[in-house]
Amino acid sequence: MLNSVLIGFLNLGGSEMVIILVIVLLLFGGKKIPELMKGLGKGVKEFKDASKGDDEKSGSSPEKKD
Repeated sequence: MLNSVLIGFLNLGGSEMVIILVIVLLLFGGKKIPELMKGLGKGVKEFKDASKGDDEKSGSSPEKKD
């Protein structure tokens, strides 16, 4: 989903994406990219958890009654 949004927003084709990926690979190296993606994944997960926590604090989500 995010990839299609970026391609649509920036009007990037296949060749441009390949060039960008090669540049990223040259800058960071093959060993560093998985670490960067792992960190990015953790950040996205924390953001989602924080946004869910804000919904619970504001009272917009229904609470369970026992």
